[in-house]
Formats: sequence, structure tokens, C-alpha cells
Amino acid sequence: MSKKTNKPSLVRGALWFWGLALTPVVMLSLIIFLAKWGVLGTMPPIGELQNPKNAVASEVLSFDGEVIGKFFIENRTTISYEDLSPYLVQALIATEDERFYKHSGIDFRSLARAVVNLGSAGGASTVTQQLAKMLFTEDVAQSKFQRVIQKFQEWVIAVELERLYTKEEIIALYLNRYDFLNLAVGIESAAKIYFNTTPRNLTIEQSATLVGMLKNSALYNPRRRREMVEERRNVVFAQMERNQFISPEERDSLALIPLELDYQPASHNAGTATYFREHVRAFMKDWVAHHTKPNGEPYDLYRDGLRIYTTIDSRMQDAAEQSMQEHMKNLQREFHKHWNGRNNAPYSDLSRDEVNAIIDQSMRRSYRYLQLKRAGVSKDSIKRAFNTPVPMNLFSWDGNIDTVMTPMDSIRYMKFYLQAGLMSMEPQTGFIRAWVGGIDYRYFKYDHVYDAKRQVGSTFKPFVYATAIDQKGYSPCYKVANVPVRFEKEEWGLLEDWQPKNSDGKYGGELSLKEGLARSMNTVTAYLMKQVRPESVIRMARSLGVTSDIPNQPAIALGTPDLSLYEMVGAYGTFANKGIYTKPIAILRIEDKYGVVLDEFMPETHEVMSDETAYVICDLLKGVTSSGTGVRLRTRGSKENYAYIGNTVTGYPYAFENPIAGKTGTTQNHSDGWFMGMVPNLVTGVWVGAEDRSVHFRDLGRGQGATMALPIWALYMKHCYADSSLDISRTDFEKPSGPLSIELDCEKFERQNQTGNPFDLDHF
Repeated sequence: MSKKTNKPSLVRGALWFWGLALTPVVMLSLIIFLAKWGVLGTMPPIGELQNPKNAVASEVLSFDGEVIGKFFIENRTTISYEDLSPYLVQALIATEDERFYKHSGIDFRSLARAVVNLGSAGGASTVTQQLAKMLFTEDVAQSKFQRVIQKFQEWVIAVELERLYTKEEIIALYLNRYDFLNLAVGIESAAKIYFNTTPRNLTIEQSATLVGMLKNSALYNPRRRREMVEERRNVVFAQMERNQFISPEERDSLALIPLELDYQPASHNAGTATYFREHVRAFMKDWVAHHTKPNGEPYDLYRDGLRIYTTIDSRMQDAAEQSMQEHMKNLQREFHKHWNGRNNAPYSDLSRDEVNAIIDQSMRRSYRYLQLKRAGVSKDSIKRAFNTPVPMNLFSWDGNIDTVMTPMDSIRYMKFYLQAGLMSMEPQTGFIRAWVGGIDYRYFKYDHVYDAKRQVGSTFKPFVYATAIDQKGYSPCYKVANVPVRFEKEEWGLLEDWQPKNSDGKYGGELSLKEGLARSMNTVTAYLMKQVRPESVIRMARSLGVTSDIPNQPAIALGTPDLSLYEMVGAYGTFANKGIYTKPIAILRIEDKYGVVLDEFMPETHEVMSDETAYVICDLLKGVTSSGTGVRLRTRGSKENYAYIGNTVTGYPYAFENPIAGKTGTTQNHSDGWFMGMVPNLVTGVWVGAEDRSVHFRDLGRGQGATMALPIWALYMKHCYADSSLDISRTDFEKPSGPLSIELDCEKFERQNQTGNPFDLDHF
């Protein structure tokens, strides 16, 4: 009887029990259902889940596959799971989500443990939930109720992410998204910035350090709290041991290793090829203005993850930068000694008022001045600001200087520094292999490869020789009298007669064209100019890719035009490329972040002269390095083979034995020093001088191109030859097939011309 009485109560008890047990599940399911359908707030559409929006940095890649720079708002580069170190994945799973491979976005076991606080290692949020929060929760709710709603939304998103992506893809998405601070957005940037490596090559200690930052990167910032970061890293090691990725012995030994960073800050102003990257930025700014995505939207250089493939070789770029720094540091030291204790240093033959006028003009061009002017500050107030000491950071070859100085004095200080430019190009393709626009982009942003135009001096003379040989068929052995050549004002449209002089003031006898170019004798070049006239030389220069202004005057024979290093290297490349001009090219193609080619570029070419004429010019230019102004490149054991600055030895004989065509250049008052050097598959130009042309050495020994510029070329080529994988030519320039119509053997040429006078005095 009692059993019948108790049965309904047992049923009711069971119903209450299951009702209480299932109600949270039903409520949770209902809330998740409501969240999924957007009742609790807007949910991202499936398209956004499939293609999460990340601001991805555009990358500048070298010809040999190295990332040499980025353009970014967020310094993020998307990489795949295969590019991650296994240590990194192990540390992530062990520390952030031990059951990652066993759940589908929500780990209810960990959630339950967190609710009842059973001391579980790790929190309730899975890696997938954390990814959902990073991707689609821009602003965390302030109230607890709203945060709970957001949490449910993140659960829904996490489940959807698990449905759309593999576990490996989720790990990659998570690590690509996380902000590791210090402009290290995503794992690729973090590996580079903190350890100067790639995600694939992260060690177990480095991996644990970065995973430790995932808890709170602001708190565990390696640059600010090294001890705390090291302790957190050791917690990660303990988690890896707990999950059997490492043994207890390995954990103990790893915990003893001190935290070691190789911090490489991401900056548009630092790193390799800074001047070249700015040139690429200018190009891309124009490119994105004229190209749109398939949907009609404009490309964003700083967010769309474009990949810009360039012709720069990172190994050659490094060699160029090292060579420039090595020589310019020595040259600057000599320059300071040269001017020490002199009035108005480093300005030569200028009064104090003239110097002050130059400094004042530089002040008005400065960024600081323009900022103050745009802000409406009066001229008197700006002047006071420039004469008020302030903390500042200055350039020095011995390290940057933190000091207190007036901005006006800092301008005077910076004027003392000599600048340099180098461009190296493969003449057959036009591919620019190295580009150094100055001594330090952080302090001197003006590019001396493409933007700067300086007087080229004797490096222009080969254009005159090329015109004469192309028109007249002169042999390098052809001789002219070493006597002054006069250009009458009436015939040449001058204000007065002009008669150029040799730099050494010596005349007499005869000189072959090869001797004249090797020794850079003005008399010989002037003679040739009189034969072909300036308009013909200008046409030749134009066909060689020179676009800058060239006055129609005979004085251009001595190199009076202001041209860029970019133009000069392109022009000389025609001689090495058998008479075919190939316009220098910096960018090969542009891809989007998915690898789709958006644009491709081919070098522009045209024939300028016959391969025979080009070969003859190369033969002439070889004389410069074998017996002329570039002889210090050779091995002879004599004084001129050393890299001298004044009477100070700054280097050893360069000892080049392979054929080299080259030309030195020195302008009036030694304001500009040039050296153009060529081997069959590489043409390199170097310029050295100060920002102001009135700043220079006071004597030719120190100020000539062979002293200022040639050593950079020599050091650069030494580096290039040391790397056999670059395959830089050591052989001679290729001779045209078939017999030459121009005689290069001077003994034969003499025998053929014994009966006649090799020059006509009527032309002088």
C-alpha cells in the first residue's frame, strides 16, 4: 500500500531533478540559438567568418626572396600553419587550450571546471573563442550583463569558425591576429622584431616567451619587464611538461636559460634599403591611385597586404650599405680634421654673412619650420624657437648623440656631414641590384640616387667620346695634340671666348684618345667636342636615357650638367650591354595578398649604337683603371694603389686583376666626387659630396672622385666577388662577332697611319 503511495512522489522528484538539470542546458541552447540568429545583437555574416578582415602590411620583397621592408598601419603579415615552429604550436596548446583538438569551439569541461573553480590550469576560453573575440569584438562591453551576451555571441562564432576552418588554420589565424606590441602585430612580425628570426625558426625558449605574452602582452612586455616575462615563460615550460611535450629535466634546464632578445624595431626609417623603399612607396602611391580592386574599391597600400617584388638583391644591398658606411666613416673623420680650427668651417671662401644666409635658408626648408608656419606661429617666434635649446638626437658615425642644442646649431652640425649615393644595375636586364641614397635615412632623407642631381664632371666625357666614335669611327689609338682648344664666342654663341684647361696645367706632345680619357685630359675632350658639336652630344645623352636639362654649350664636354646617379648608371649600362640602352627597373610585379598578379613590369630598351662602338667605349674605359685616374684599383705596390685620403693610408691595395671599365669624375672646387665602374654584368655608380656645394675639401688630393667615391665601389665589389653565388663577372667584355672596323691595337694603328698626320691643327 505504501509503495503505491510513494510512486507519484518519486516521479515528481525525478521530473524536478531532470527539470533542474536540463533547464540550464535548454536555457543555454536557447540563448545560443537566439545569439546565432542575431536576436541578442548583430552577428557577423558567413562571408566575414570565411574572410576575416585584417589590416595586412604590404611587403617589399627582394629579388632573392627576402622581405626588405613593409608599408603598414598594423605591422601584420599573414602566414600559414606550415610556417610555424612546432615548439610554438606545442606551447600554445599546452598553455592556452589543452583540449584544443578535442572540442568544437567550446570546451564545456573546462567551462564547468572554471565555474566550480576546481583549480584547473588555464581559463575557460578556448583558442577558438579568443580568436572569435579578437576578430569580431571590437569594444568589450562595460556591464556584466552585456559582457555575458557578448560571450554567448563569441561561443556561436567559435563554433562557426570550427566548422569553417581546420584546427591548424585556426591556430594560424589566431597567431596572425594577436598584437604582441612594439609594432609586432601577428607572429611573423613578433618573431622578427623580438628575435630577428622567422616563425618557422623560433626556438623553444623564444616560442615560450611569445606564447607567454598571449596572457597580456602589455603586462608581459619583454622590453619593459624582462624578469616578469622570464617567469611567465617558465610557466609555459611547466605547462609543456604537464602536457608531456617536454620532460621534467628539459623543463628545469630550459628555465635556467636567461631571456635573450635580438630586438629589431619595425620602422619606415630603419632597416635595409631605406632610400629604395621610399622610392617604392612613391611609385606605389601613384600605382594605387590608378588601379582598383575587381569590386571597384581602391587599393590601400597600408592595409591590403600587397606583395611588391623588386629587382634588389638583398646580399648586394647589404654589401653596398656596408661599403658606404666603412668608407664614409673614415672620410668624414678626415674631413673634420681637414677643417678643424678654421673660420666658417666647413664652408670654403665664404663670408660669415654668406654662411648665415645658407643656414637661414636651410632653416626655412626644414620640417620643424614648416610645421610652425602652418600652425600660424609668427616669424619672430619661429626664429626664437630655432635659437632655444631643446633635447634632440643627432647623427654621428660613432653612434647617435642625445644632447641639448638649439635647432639652428643642429642645422650647422648636420651641414658638416658628407653624403653618398650608390646604384648598381645589371645592364642586360636593367635590374637595379643595390640602391643607397644617403648615409642614414633617419637623419638625411634626401635620396642621392634618383632625386638629387649634381654636376657630373668627367664622368660625362664618355658621352662625348661615344658621339665622336659613333660619327667619325675614331680608334682609341687616334692621337690629337695636347694643346688648349679655343671656342670662339661668335661661332659658339658664347658671351666670350672659352678655352678649357687641363687640371694639371700641363700641355705638349700628342695623346691618344685612350690616354686622354684615362688621364681625363680636357684638351682631348674639347677637341672631340669641336668635331661633333654640343647638339650631337646632347642627342647621344638623350638616347642614353638622360632626361635632365643639358645646355647646348661646349662646356658640357667637361661635365657641367647636373644629372642623377640613376641616369648615369642607366647610360653607362648601354656600353656594357653592347649598345642597347635598358632603362633601370626597380619593380618586377605586384601581387595581392592571395598571390594574384595585379601588374607586371618589363624593362624598356632601344638601340643606341652598334655593338662595335659600345665595345670600343668599354676598351677606352678599361684604360682608366689600368693606367689612368682609377689605377689604384690594381695591384702594383705603389702609393697610388692604396686608398689614400691626403697622406693617410685608409686601406690596402684593392688588387683587382680582372678587366674593369671605369671613369672618375671631380667637379669644380671638388664639390662632387664620382666613380662609374663596370664589369660585363654589373654597372655601379658612386657619388660623394656634401648637401651644399660650398662644403668640400680644399684640395684635389682629398676631393677627387678617385679618393671620395672610388673606394666605395672597390669595397662593394670586394664583397660581391666574395659571394660566388652572385656570379659577378671576372671576364672581359665580349667582343663583337666578326672583324672590327675600328683598330684597337695601337701598334697596328701606328703602322697604318705612318704616312699621315694623325691630327689636324686647324681644329684647335
